[in-house]
Amino acid sequence: MNPYQKSLQMLGRLRSKNLHTWLGGYGRYLVEQRALGRLSGAAGPASQRDGSGPRHLLFAICDHYEPKWGKAEVAQGEDRVRAWHEGYPALVDEFRDADGKRPQHSFFFPGEEYEPQYLDALADLARRGYGEVEFHLHHDGDTAATLRERILGHLDQIAAHGHFSRDPDGRVRYAFIHGNWCLANGREDGRWCGVDEEVPLLWETGCYVDMTFPSAPDECQPNIVNQIYWPTGDLAQRRSYEHGERARVGLRRDDRILLMQGPLALAKRPGKLSVRIESSAIDHTDPPSAARLRTWVAQDIHVGGRPEWVFVKLHTHGAPERNARVLLGDETRALHQTLTQDYNDGTRWRLHYVSAREMYNIAMAAIDGHAGDPNDYRDYLMSPPPVRA
Repeated sequence: MNPYQKSLQMLGRLRSKNLHTWLGGYGRYLVEQRALGRLSGAAGPASQRDGSGPRHLLFAICDHYEPKWGKAEVAQGEDRVRAWHEGYPALVDEFRDADGKRPQHSFFFPGEEYEPQYLDALADLARRGYGEVEFHLHHDGDTAATLRERILGHLDQIAAHGHFSRDPDGRVRYAFIHGNWCLANGREDGRWCGVDEEVPLLWETGCYVDMTFPSAPDECQPNIVNQIYWPTGDLAQRRSYEHGERARVGLRRDDRILLMQGPLALAKRPGKLSVRIESSAIDHTDPPSAARLRTWVAQDIHVGGRPEWVFVKLHTHGAPERNARVLLGDETRALHQTLTQDYNDGTRWRLHYVSAREMYNIAMAAIDGHAGDPNDYRDYLMSPPPVRA
């Protein structure tokens, strides 16, 4: 193979990872963080290493929880839900954060996979304090009208089991993750969505936060990286999530959803000279580790003006058996051991296990200028779902 052919091959590999869609945003993020002195690893910025007080780590796992993944029959889905209903308490009961809370699991349940027995089992976990259910949706070829009807129908079904936050007037409020990553018709071929104006439509139907990203190397990954931000510009435009203003103290929007991203980085492969895309996903091919945890924390995702509150939002597809063995097994137990040992000493770090809803509430408290202990703001705006009230 001649040099020209090698160059073409390399370009092909890079394009297959869709680096062209987000590498520029990642570069800007690195420049900004270096300028602020915040890419200093797990210890955090110097301002938090000089005795001025501990940093607070807000840690959430947001699960694209699909019992019927792989076109499974209802009975196999029941087995998958049972594995979590029995296995999750056994995994996490030994761990507590700075507030005495167990690890929280956020089950983003796909409306199109509704079976009442699945939601009842998850309601029992929520009632016992192990997590909460939010909304996930795969859809294709919709219009705004058909999508609105679809969302509202699924919300009614799931809410009947006691899930989702409620406004004082009883209106359902929910956190969202888009199936196939394709928020706001994000794919070039138009598949897996069809609705350019999905972002304002979500707001209209009660969504308060989107937690779809990061999705790299998928093409839907935006050119905004490692941020909590408000979408800006024409929100009815395709891929409107590509345009945004970073959330900061004092910048509150009451007419749109907030977007909260998990960590995205280029990280060194353990024991190798090459790098990998770290997109904060946990599965059987990429289990959690202490090294990955350090990378997640080091991305320093926070609300502008409140750097001492650091947000780490991970994602997974926890229902399929191969992934469940990781999420309910020794590798995830080791992750929680590292979290509680290295990020909860009370001097450098205080750990807070949070649900997706609680993570949003704490971010909004920061935006509104609150400081101190984020545990005080778990229910700041969005109340616990009825099943946990």
